[in-house]
Amino acid sequence: MTRFTRWAALTAAAALLTAGCGGGSGGPSKDDSAGKDDKRGGDSALDWGRCEATADGPAPGDEWQCATLEVPLDWSKPDGETIGLALIRAEATGDDRIGSLLFNFGGPGGSGVSTLPAYAETAADLRERYDLVSWDPRGTGGSGGVRCRDDKAIEAAESSVDGTPDTPAEERVYLADAADFGKGCQKAAGKLMAHVSTTDTARDMDRIRQALGDEKMHYLGISYGTELGGVYAHLFPDKVGRMTLDAVVDPTADAIGHAKNQTRGFQTALDNYLRSTGQDSEEGSREIADLLDRIDAEPLPTSSSGRELTQSLAIIGIVLPLYSEASWPALTSALDAAQDGDGTELLALADGYNERDASGGYGTTTHAQRVISCLDDKQRPTVEETKKLLPEFEELSPVFGPFLGWDTAGWCHDWPVPGQFETPEVSAPGAAPILVVGNTGDPATPYEGARRMADELGKGVGVMLTWKGEGHGAYGSGSDCVDSTVNAYLLDGTVPQDGKVCS
Repeated sequence: MTRFTRWAALTAAAALLTAGCGGGSGGPSKDDSAGKDDKRGGDSALDWGRCEATADGPAPGDEWQCATLEVPLDWSKPDGETIGLALIRAEATGDDRIGSLLFNFGGPGGSGVSTLPAYAETAADLRERYDLVSWDPRGTGGSGGVRCRDDKAIEAAESSVDGTPDTPAEERVYLADAADFGKGCQKAAGKLMAHVSTTDTARDMDRIRQALGDEKMHYLGISYGTELGGVYAHLFPDKVGRMTLDAVVDPTADAIGHAKNQTRGFQTALDNYLRSTGQDSEEGSREIADLLDRIDAEPLPTSSSGRELTQSLAIIGIVLPLYSEASWPALTSALDAAQDGDGTELLALADGYNERDASGGYGTTTHAQRVISCLDDKQRPTVEETKKLLPEFEELSPVFGPFLGWDTAGWCHDWPVPGQFETPEVSAPGAAPILVVGNTGDPATPYEGARRMADELGKGVGVMLTWKGEGHGAYGSGSDCVDSTVNAYLLDGTVPQDGKVCS
């Protein structure tokens, strides 16, 4: 079970191409302490030094510096136990420095420390006037990263758990696995389990701002990072500087609404892909749905050490290349092979999304993602409620609907910690203008969410920029219009006209 909101899937898709593979959350009302910077902040709070290699990869080059910032584990007890946040930065290259630009690449659960160096080329123009800074949010990577299950158990679940259960026996296995995963998270996270919400991390962001010595928060949030940015703006509206939100999560959607949005989004992306190959989108989708039904009945063999391609892995394999139009040829090759009875290529795509390496080790982004989103999401649909919703999900998409419909029941089933909110609160009256960038072909965070985010931020705050493109995210995706508009805003403070469209 997984939720497809990870911007990092783009990185996985790009890596596979290079290799030739052919929630709702939210927060309370505004922070009463807004405007009252903690005197323990300031640049002296950070001791920058050489970055070390991590489980996610080798150490970046000498231009990168790393540090750890201590923040309260429980923000209601600011003088109590603390947790260390792992930070990374590359200093501005030009003389006319504005300050720091903080990045969050989504998830939730993604590591900013490992992702920012890979993103640096995209952000090269921004680095002329900003220190580029990111961090591992609490519960991820080097900030108390949570591992809920070992590699052997993950692989076993991939082969034994049906993400679209068809029988009472399969339902029992599905729900038992979900409950077991939650227990593993609770054992691994301990006290942290109840303190990894989006609100907690938004408060961490303001402590990071203070520690960096910045009067205002300059920020680029992608995917879930847009929700995090909106919650920050709500809590600290007077601290908002130049903030851009790209690949925007719909702040008005609850857990079920989010699943429906993603079902629509991925089906739209699949339709666009099918039309680009000269196929009728409805007929092509039905052929893929039929293929998935056959795989559900009899998993496909692969050349990967005896592993088989299950229906759930096949769906994830189809999802990954939809994150980027450049990956569509890989999807064509993988689907053709699967139709011929070979699941190797779809399995490789699924492994890329699941961060599985050649030795059988798995990344933990989805672990942190689940711990964070299940603390955020108050909604807990039962199996009975989900079954009533399945026809609607299947009507939205015969390919993705059943999987994402069932996910509403399994994702936070029997979770050890109650959820906090139905939807995030992102209204930010009085904040500086925030640039909201929506992509009409975005599969993971459909375009409509960007308009809703701009509206929820408030009149005069949310400024809408539309790109008529494909893939997850717009900035750095090939549109000179988008890139120049975002750069002019972040570098020069030039706010575009609300409603500007880049085609």
